[in-house]
Amino acid sequence: MTNYGKHIKMLVKMLSTFNPESHSLDSFLEETSKDLQVFDVGEAAFVLEVLSGCIEYKSLWDIVVDGFYARDGKNYLLSEKNLYVVICFLATFKLDELGLHNFTRIIKSQDITRMHKFLRFFFDAMNLSTWIKDEWSYIYDAPYVTENWINPLLRWQPEMQHLIGHLGDNIESRSRTKKTSKVTEPKEFNLTRPKPRAIPVPQPIPSMEKHHGLPVTTYKPPKEMLLLEETKHRNRQKAEELLLTANVEQFKCANTEKSDSTKRVMSEIMKEEENKLSFDAPKAHPVPAVKVDNIPVRLNATAILREGALYQRKVDQELQKIENLMDGACDPSKFVAWQKQMREKDLENQLAELECRRLEGKLSREEAVLARQNLIQENKKKAVLMKEETEELMRQYAENRLQEEKEMRELVEQVAEGHKNTKQARKKLQKYKQQIVQEVAEESRELLRQALEKAEEELRKKFDLICQIRALESIPFIRHKFVDLTQVAGHRVHGEMSLVELRERLFLLSEAQKKEEEEKRDQILLEKQTKEQLLLDKLEQISLHRAALGRAAALKQEEKKANSLLTKTPVKDERIMELQRKLEEKTQERKKQAEILKIKPQKSPAYSMRSGSLKRNLSQENHWSELEDHRERQAQLLKQGILSRGTAQKMTTYQAARDVSSATCMS
Repeated sequence: MTNYGKHIKMLVKMLSTFNPESHSLDSFLEETSKDLQVFDVGEAAFVLEVLSGCIEYKSLWDIVVDGFYARDGKNYLLSEKNLYVVICFLATFKLDELGLHNFTRIIKSQDITRMHKFLRFFFDAMNLSTWIKDEWSYIYDAPYVTENWINPLLRWQPEMQHLIGHLGDNIESRSRTKKTSKVTEPKEFNLTRPKPRAIPVPQPIPSMEKHHGLPVTTYKPPKEMLLLEETKHRNRQKAEELLLTANVEQFKCANTEKSDSTKRVMSEIMKEEENKLSFDAPKAHPVPAVKVDNIPVRLNATAILREGALYQRKVDQELQKIENLMDGACDPSKFVAWQKQMREKDLENQLAELECRRLEGKLSREEAVLARQNLIQENKKKAVLMKEETEELMRQYAENRLQEEKEMRELVEQVAEGHKNTKQARKKLQKYKQQIVQEVAEESRELLRQALEKAEEELRKKFDLICQIRALESIPFIRHKFVDLTQVAGHRVHGEMSLVELRERLFLLSEAQKKEEEEKRDQILLEKQTKEQLLLDKLEQISLHRAALGRAAALKQEEKKANSLLTKTPVKDERIMELQRKLEEKTQERKKQAEILKIKPQKSPAYSMRSGSLKRNLSQENHWSELEDHRERQAQLLKQGILSRGTAQKMTTYQAARDVSSATCMS
């Protein structure tokens, strides 16, 4: 990359267009990569890497840039904030990769004064080791910040101080050249001096009328605003009172009447719930533990190095423990045993408490089921009474509706007689309309014929024009141009060459590139071999550690089994025994209540007369379900505005009459 200033300006512009609320990082980088297709692959990758780093670590750069604006950059524009963010990222993450020479070129491509002031602030050892380090440690881990960011910046401190001094010398040399430059001294023009003007006669000053003072109402609010405030205050008080009454007097849900099919479904659900109440379900058999020993697992390089470091850390800890014991430190095994014993006691108490809570939950569940069964019995009695009352009301309503239908039929017959006289007038009007339609059709045919003639004429003219154009295009046009690849184009440009010379130079460049690639390939192969040898050594060390840990784990497992057999005693508590006894009593009571509910209640005499057989019962259930569906469809039509309320009432009465007549036929 040669033009660093252009790339820095492009990065600043892209950062100013990024909005984290409307763009994600991945989508923004994809859009940016489309705009960078004009550049080389290396330049585009560099720009994308710097852009993603500036956005990802924005919280770090904001701390530094805000501190710079608060201390040294008070006179600088806030629009240059993204420029300092890019410089921070390059100095923190890319300084080792770019090198001092390229970083100096990037700095010199910008304004030297601003860069000198910002670098002096950012690379100050006091700032880096005090508040910048503390602020960054709030966001990331302090050891990571110190090792990866602060220490490299302090390591580049001498070179950066040399660069800052060089920039300061350039600024001073510029100021000296400006001071030593000659200042242009203006000289007066040799012009004829004009004669002094005569003093004009003073004009009398007119007397001004006395102005009126401002009205008193200017500094007082209008009455309308005061009235609005009072009204708003009163409305707020009323709203608070209404809210208080609404919270105190809340609505109560009504017990709606359900159909037989709904009740049957509810009874099935209740049966399933009763079956689920059997809490003492058989426990699942534990899965037998499969002994797995030394199963080969393929590890990658990272896993091998991580595991090797883990075992090495354990070895260091053991060595440190042995050294401490040799120096006179105490053995914490007695304290660990006492701590383990106390934890086991706490665990036993917790298990007893959990068992009590479980039994209390079962007991409350049994009481809730008993209360629900009692409520179901009461609801069934109420439903039978309500059904008898509704049947009587429906019968009376159907009789009234039949009488109204007879009156409506008589009215319809009278209206039909009046409509017979209007048929002759309708026939005359129809003949007149047919005559008018025939006249209009003849006129439209004539207009359509004229339009077709015009269109044919225009089409013929266009066809002739197309034939002429094609004839002109068919004339051959011969071009002869001979190119000599050994000659120069003659544009008089610096470094101009022929195509043959260009191809030769490109061939030499490709050969040099291939040679460089071969050298890199050999170096990579050598590094790979050394890494593989290191991994093999680590694997051998890991296998030794695993064998030792496996033996220790087997001994520990056998010791744990022996201790569990000795210390396993059943947990008994008086509260648990009492709760179990109460739970058994409630369970027996619930089962008796369920057996009572299973016995069917005796039917009323009116209902037994109409439901003598199973077939009539089924037909009656279908009848009530159809009636409910009809009511739901009618309510939807009323809600949508398709059906008026009067028409809905008529349809309801007609359906009721049909139901009563069908019920009488069935009886």
